[in-house]
Amino acid sequence: MKYFDWLPADAAHIVFVLFLSFLIGLEREERKASNERFAFGGVRTYPLIGLLGYAIAALSGGNLLAQMLGFAVLAGFLMMAYWHKLTSSGYSGVTSEMSGLTTYLMGALVYREMFWLATALTVSSILLLELKAQLENLAKRIEATDILTFATFLLLSAVILPLLPNEQLTQFQINPFKTWLVVVAVSAVSYGSYVLQRVTKGQGGLLLSALVGGAYSSTVTTVVLARRSRQDEQAHLYSGGVLIASGVMYLRVAVLLALFNHDLMDLLALPFVALGCVAMLIGWLWSRRGDEGTARDMAPFEPKNPLEISAALLFALLFVGMLVATQLVSRHLGVAGVYTLATLMGVIDVDPFIMGMTQSASTITPLPVAGTAIIVAAASNNMVKGIYAFVLSSRKAGMESMCFLFGLAACGLLLLFFLR
Repeated sequence: MKYFDWLPADAAHIVFVLFLSFLIGLEREERKASNERFAFGGVRTYPLIGLLGYAIAALSGGNLLAQMLGFAVLAGFLMMAYWHKLTSSGYSGVTSEMSGLTTYLMGALVYREMFWLATALTVSSILLLELKAQLENLAKRIEATDILTFATFLLLSAVILPLLPNEQLTQFQINPFKTWLVVVAVSAVSYGSYVLQRVTKGQGGLLLSALVGGAYSSTVTTVVLARRSRQDEQAHLYSGGVLIASGVMYLRVAVLLALFNHDLMDLLALPFVALGCVAMLIGWLWSRRGDEGTARDMAPFEPKNPLEISAALLFALLFVGMLVATQLVSRHLGVAGVYTLATLMGVIDVDPFIMGMTQSASTITPLPVAGTAIIVAAASNNMVKGIYAFVLSSRKAGMESMCFLFGLAACGLLLLFFLR
């Protein structure tokens, strides 16, 4: 309380209590003035409650039992006020009474010189009270599945992760903590895209769906766009969207490399970001070319929730499998075996392989070999997506998409000359 050095300590505390409790009372007074229903307290009642909390703490010398008894007596009084409100108006809101208890605790916290906590408690209470309409509207927009999804993320990151041992196990040097950390990070990146898709669904058009979907899964986005290109004649629009989604893939990989292996990041992040941005720019410019047909409204597609426990466990198994396979291939088949594995994983799922490389680079796999394998896997993945687009799209959109993705794969492979 250096701002009140000219006052005695207790006087400064009382001024602080009055200030904070008056803010709560002022908010309640305004709410009461705009509402004809019975409301408890205002600009006088709440400061008195705050002073009561401070006085009981001071008289008891900070004894917790006395403060708890005071809290219980106040709670009983507020219960009577709440009962009166129910009988007189039938309104069952309890926020004013809870604010009274909060104000009492704030007074006790100021006595203990927990000024930051007392201020944070007061500000949080005022925000919760003042933003009532906005918070209630938000609650109406949030679905039960979204709450379950966020709880799943907390389970993955805050419950399971700290329990895992952070040490190398088995002959393959598997670290359970780092393995699950990779699962959480990849799931979080995909979940960010998933949330954006949920928020923007039906808005922003096809290109925004391609941009956001590429951060989730460029392969899934390519398949969805390819199938929908059969519904109209907007070949340039759909093939440009496919290229944008694959460009975002390179940005996504650069982010994951930055999180888990700085050596690989220094080697690949800059060329991957440049390649991704160029692909996105070309895709956007190509999509703006005129087509004969008229674009239809594209119904939003719902990707699988990346934070489902089954999806997380599957990725963990694939990641561990890639670590084991990479070690076995490196020992028995050498560099050529690693590159072959990279090509095959580009056909199946590139994320577990790339994340496996981040863990084995510079230890089991030489850094240039790991960087080359990631480039090969990304190029292989682009070529497979090009085949998907050619098979599933309309004829013109499929040919354009395949040419773009094969070209992107070739540009990616050109990066190999800079690693030598």
